[in-house]
Amino acid sequence: MDLEKQLREIEQMGDDHVSGSSETPLRHDAFEKSDIEKIALIKQDVHHIMETLGLDLTDDSLKGTPTRVAKMFVQEIFGGLHPDRKPKASTFDNKYKYGEMLVEKNITLYSTCEHHLLPIVGKAHIAYISSGTVVGLSKMNRIVDYYAKRPQVQERLTIQIVKELQQILGTEDVACVIDAKHLCVNSRGIRDIDSSTVTSEFGGAFKQAETRREFLDYIKLETEF
Repeated sequence: MDLEKQLREIEQMGDDHVSGSSETPLRHDAFEKSDIEKIALIKQDVHHIMETLGLDLTDDSLKGTPTRVAKMFVQEIFGGLHPDRKPKASTFDNKYKYGEMLVEKNITLYSTCEHHLLPIVGKAHIAYISSGTVVGLSKMNRIVDYYAKRPQVQERLTIQIVKELQQILGTEDVACVIDAKHLCVNSRGIRDIDSSTVTSEFGGAFKQAETRREFLDYIKLETEF
């Protein structure tokens, strides 16, 4: 397919997207190269992009950019691609016999849109009902951060967070709501700076209207210190 035809098709598609799976699409050889090897290759690619744009890479302000961007891609904003970086989520017996909903809200979320590689910034809200096991509060934040640190679509991210916690906790009773701004919408294209995207995934008891409403009411509560 020639480039002009491909650009026309992308223009017609606009910002619409289709995600075929809740799994991040990775090649079978995704982790054969080390971080250092990936950084070296990406550095060359970024250098070429900037050079093609006409930038003077001998300038003191720009000459380190290819290395910085390559390191950022591999070890920071896309660091969640590597399974070795998945947080260890220790679980504990629910000795208090707490049988109500536990909600962790307003978890700061930074991710990257996989269509334009622009930031997604927002909040995640998570809840679960223990079936005998609980997880440390900070681990929920770390799980959000891990799955956010990869090229994403928000729907997939929401599902991945719920599935991971369901597996860790051994229960279907997990829910997640994400409210986020996409800079591919806010800073380019339609440039709507006020809009945000809300996605949700409800498992087990949270599929029941009363339980779901309780969770959503908790999210609305003002947090005072």
